[in-house]
Amino acid sequence: MDAPFWADINVPLLVAMPFFLLFIGIEVLTIAHSDLPEGERPRGYVFRDARTSISMGAGSLAFMLIFKLATLVVYVALWQLVPWKLPADTWWSWAAMVVLVDLGWYWNHRFAHRVRIAWAGHQAHHSSEYFNFGTALRQKWNPWSEAIFWLPLPLLGFPPWMIYIAFSVNLIYQFFIHTETVGKLPAPIELILNTPSHHRVHHGSDPEYLDKNYGGILIVWDRLFGTFQEELHRPRYGLTKPVNTYNLLKLQYGEYARIIADVRAARTWRERLAYVFGPPGWAPAEEAPARGA
Repeated sequence: MDAPFWADINVPLLVAMPFFLLFIGIEVLTIAHSDLPEGERPRGYVFRDARTSISMGAGSLAFMLIFKLATLVVYVALWQLVPWKLPADTWWSWAAMVVLVDLGWYWNHRFAHRVRIAWAGHQAHHSSEYFNFGTALRQKWNPWSEAIFWLPLPLLGFPPWMIYIAFSVNLIYQFFIHTETVGKLPAPIELILNTPSHHRVHHGSDPEYLDKNYGGILIVWDRLFGTFQEELHRPRYGLTKPVNTYNLLKLQYGEYARIIADVRAARTWRERLAYVFGPPGWAPAEEAPARGA
């Protein structure tokens, strides 16, 4: 594996980190000096919640490095199988890469909300009852599912290291849509791009907002595939069943423990499989279902 490429794929997020902290500070000051009425003012930050989010973000960097190393080996092997190789020095190959990674993100994100074993990892990101730039850093520590949805990309001829550059761009963009300080943007932007308004809906635990607006950079995927929801009112953030903890291990792995407990208590193999691969909140028909997000 070419050492410069390995360095390059880690650069975007590392460079962005100081700017993330800078914009968190700007957001804190903006909220503190807001002249909006109490009911309309962004909820802002609570120290323990923000500390938890930042700690989860710092931990995710280490797990992401392991994930990149493992999957890059697989992607390079797949890329070597195809006789065609797309260039890495043209604008159109980078544009195509960003769009295809975003499409893969949409389906991975949808998968993470609709399959419990994937939700067990992703739910940590939704566990905060606040919505701010700090919440954007509340990342999972087991990013395994992305690799599945990117498998076709090296087979299309894209150099594997490009995938991670494009994904870093996607994550950096998504940081800036985690805020209540920006209202709805002009209609053409709201039509095409994922915006703070669209992403507030995604983080809402209100029934009308559940499992909506999965897009990363583009909201057009949600419009095309029937998962788009306009922001109708200020969402209630967090999980439908609040976790009520700031313990990092419980936030990251608590749902896995609940899956194990459900599987052990299941009476049939059908129930065991459904507890793992069914949607979050699945329960046998005689039990009242409880949605997990």
